Amino acid sequence: MAGYFAIFLVALTISSGLIWLFDAVVLAPKRNLILVQAERAAGSTLTDDAKHHIAPQSYLAETAQSIFPIIAVITILRSFLYEPFQIPSDSMMPTLLDGDFILVEKYSYDVKDPVWRTTLLETGKPQHGDVAVFKNPQQPTVDFIKRVIGLPGDRIVYKNKQLYIKKRCDNSSAQACPVLEPMHQEFKSEGDFFVGPYPLKRFVEQGPAGQYGILQNTLLPEAIHNYYRQPGNDTGEFIVPDSHYFVLGDNRDHSHDSRFWGFVPEQNLVGKAVLKWMSFEFSEDPNHWLPAGIPIGVRFERLGTIE
Repeated sequence: MAGYFAIFLVALTISSGLIWLFDAVVLAPKRNLILVQAERAAGSTLTDDAKHHIAPQSYLAETAQSIFPIIAVITILRSFLYEPFQIPSDSMMPTLLDGDFILVEKYSYDVKDPVWRTTLLETGKPQHGDVAVFKNPQQPTVDFIKRVIGLPGDRIVYKNKQLYIKKRCDNSSAQACPVLEPMHQEFKSEGDFFVGPYPLKRFVEQGPAGQYGILQNTLLPEAIHNYYRQPGNDTGEFIVPDSHYFVLGDNRDHSHDSRFWGFVPEQNLVGKAVLKWMSFEFSEDPNHWLPAGIPIGVRFERLGTIE
């Protein structure tokens, strides 16, 4: 089910539209009849002020008439085309930072109704490497954003902070099937990013569909004891079920993702993150004159498409 704001927006659109329609179809003709009779009695055309005084439109109907077109356009854009999101955490560093504002393409992963999220039109499925927004399987009113690592039928292994992927075999010949392959990681830098006091190492990982940046905290051991244990598989090994997806945060040691709670159902998908349209910088100095949460600048260099 959709979040509370989406439900509120749809309810406001429907209610204002019904009020506007009732006024236009039922009440407006009655007002016009009263005005015609008043003009006949007066023997002249009434002024706008006189018309408003004799047959006023209710405040509720006037408000609905004013806001309905705007609310309807916003609801359609937000529900079926594009929706803005704010990144609230560090789990997708270095790709996305706290303070980034992104645009999510809603129709990338099917067109769904904005309340019950029933598929209305099939338009596409996630691909390896997509940065996807989805409803948290453990708390469906909360939106998460992670990178799609495993598609239905893929075998995923994550051990000793190394990712392995065996893509689904769609060939009848076993010899033509993919094998379990490590995703090559190329070291780039250390200390450009921090989580608390921990300096992070930055790598470029070669995924099945392209490269993307990841971070690792080599001072923290792998939290394998907290991993989701899929029946029939060893800890850290996953077979992605049909109509489900395996996702990871790019900040590998500071992300709560499929390693810990399992797979993302297809019906939980919200859309594909495609653009960073704003990025605010915040001070890390506790003695800064601006209150916490107030941006001190704009990171223009971060604006653009999401890889």
